Amino acid sequence: MADGTVDFAAASRAALQDPQLRGNFRRAMDGLMGKRAAQFPDAAEWRGVRELAAAVRLRALAKLPELLERLEENCSRNGITVHWAATTAEANAIALDILRKVDAKLVVKGKSMVTEEMHLNAVLEDHGIEVLESDLGEYIVQLDGTMPSHIIMPAIHLNTKQIAHLFKRKIKDAESREDAAYLTDLARRVLRAKFLAADVGMSGVNAAVAETGTLCLIENEGNGRMCTTVPPVHIAFMGLEKVVEKLEDVPPVISLLPRSATGQPITTYVNMISGPRKSGEKDGPREVHLVILDNGRSSIYADPELRDTLRCIRCGACMNHCPVYTKVGGHAYEAPYPGPIGKILVPQIEGLETRGALPHACTMCNACVEICPVKIPIVEIMGRLRVEAVRPGGAVKDGGAKASRAEAMVWSGWAAMNASPTAYRIATLAMSRLGNAAPSSLPLLKDWTRVDNEAVRSKPRFATRTLHDLARAKGIPDA
Repeated sequence: MADGTVDFAAASRAALQDPQLRGNFRRAMDGLMGKRAAQFPDAAEWRGVRELAAAVRLRALAKLPELLERLEENCSRNGITVHWAATTAEANAIALDILRKVDAKLVVKGKSMVTEEMHLNAVLEDHGIEVLESDLGEYIVQLDGTMPSHIIMPAIHLNTKQIAHLFKRKIKDAESREDAAYLTDLARRVLRAKFLAADVGMSGVNAAVAETGTLCLIENEGNGRMCTTVPPVHIAFMGLEKVVEKLEDVPPVISLLPRSATGQPITTYVNMISGPRKSGEKDGPREVHLVILDNGRSSIYADPELRDTLRCIRCGACMNHCPVYTKVGGHAYEAPYPGPIGKILVPQIEGLETRGALPHACTMCNACVEICPVKIPIVEIMGRLRVEAVRPGGAVKDGGAKASRAEAMVWSGWAAMNASPTAYRIATLAMSRLGNAAPSSLPLLKDWTRVDNEAVRSKPRFATRTLHDLARAKGIPDA
């Protein structure tokens, strides 16, 4: 929109009118939920490992400032250059500075949600640097010119036929074959040449170990390992919350993340990066850089309730089980983090002025909370953000941006009505007698009765007799 506000309602309506998109998501989500359930047949084991992983994340957050300092110290000792960025603009400037120093022309990237948050690809391309996503799903959406629609499976909104048509249009000499094995091999051939020619490789970080100065990266395709070892320079990006205290804290996360995300018993590759190539070693980059991004996370951390947002290990399970996300898909959110975790993280990072609608895109069914492997109280945080949106001067950026004087007056009247037995009886009597005569076009009712200006819902009808009337008719006296 012109004022920068993202219109989630309009984007959602467009998604709901796309039967192909809804069919793709329904099949994908059903499959992911079934695979995830099969990985946790023992409820006691699920509860135990979940408690352990949540404890790891809570302990890390409790010591976050100290652990970040220790991480920098040990990374530096290992030969990793650590950079701190307060904003995405600073992080992009750091990346550009490193690339200029090595005269980089081609960058290959492994999966990194932080670089999506930074819009790094667009920044690099604006400065004449070619950047290629090497994760298959990310490569597909890059060719398509769209954002990832899921944090684990970026191209989950597309089926094999759509991907085949995309490759035919975008890749030279590609055959028009709706064959997943052929399409994967085609992408692999393109990417292998780029790995060998790249000046710099980039990646995300699943966990950074303060105790040892080790960057942990898990993946399934081997592309992450190629990005971090083949090019002469490796730049890793992480949000400041990704630090853990000890190396022994990593296995609980590795145990839960792939099982929750894709229904795999374990991820294919676990990369532990503790520095650049040493004398006598035959592979690895000459330089390793770690960019630690804040971008509003310090403000989130400062609030004891909102801090739980930072527990997230980016498994995407909350999305797979969310009745809203599974209907509209990830692009409706127009954000790097869609679904339930995005509905609490993005408004805190970008502000409630532009993202205040997201916390309301929730049924409060609690499915995301029940499935979260690190027990983030997503629904409670969602409720808090709804309050922050109408309460000026709160802890969240642009607090009070959605405040409405008319709504405040309505709630004040509601509170006064319920505080007075006489007022309550008069009001409920009036609603039972006159409420059904109110026209559907009344502003207070239009959202209940219309979608895209077409009357498609039945107007709510008030009961002709109040609860007190019915109780008295049964001989139950008023308390």
